[in-house]
Amino acid sequence: MFGDRVEAGVALGRRLAQLKELDPIVLGLPRGGLPVAAEVARALDAPLDVILVRKLGVPGQPEFAMGAIGEGGVRHIDWNVVASAGVSGSQVTEAVGRETKELRRRAARLRAGCPPLEISGRAVIIVDDGIATGSTVTAAVMVARDLGADYVIIAIPVAPREAIPQLERIADEVVVLETPHPFHAVGEGYREFGQIDDGEVVAILRRARSGVMARQCSRGIDPASTIKRGVNGGSSPPL
Repeated sequence: MFGDRVEAGVALGRRLAQLKELDPIVLGLPRGGLPVAAEVARALDAPLDVILVRKLGVPGQPEFAMGAIGEGGVRHIDWNVVASAGVSGSQVTEAVGRETKELRRRAARLRAGCPPLEISGRAVIIVDDGIATGSTVTAAVMVARDLGADYVIIAIPVAPREAIPQLERIADEVVVLETPHPFHAVGEGYREFGQIDDGEVVAILRRARSGVMARQCSRGIDPASTIKRGVNGGSSPPL
């Protein structure tokens, strides 16, 4: 059992230390994944960002995903699920429109004017505070792939062991610290598992994008270009 999300992130960062040589970008799933991801990014001296996804739930069965959307116009539809669930084309269009509106709202709130980091051709580590069904992190992997990520690692403090084979089919690497059995809920892996609000996510990202990067965001400059070529000859800015 982890004390809280920060403690889990520190432990995850230690486990992932060897991945520093990949020069990865760490992507946290909001909201609960951000405190964990921040510690992983700190341990690897890596850039931190959110990965924003919205599952497209089958009408009447919101937890049953028929696809996902992400920033940059990424859209992934599982037409086999659509057909087997008897979902019409108009229902798919309606779901995409509804979730796109919510995605834009959340992006504007969480990014606070800073564009997403460019992940095309990069190794990315997708971090959450835990997995229950695995559908959200699966959607995140779909989105990262469609955005051009070259190598995708899923890193999770706690998850049911039966979820791991599915994750291994979609990611290049999967790292899970604890697989309690029987598994009932992610929160059981933490002594403190309070809700994380949008304000905390924004604050974490602002701290990660401090100094030069924060000033570039305020001027509308994509900080990914700075990360790629380095700041003053360096590799990645400190967190």
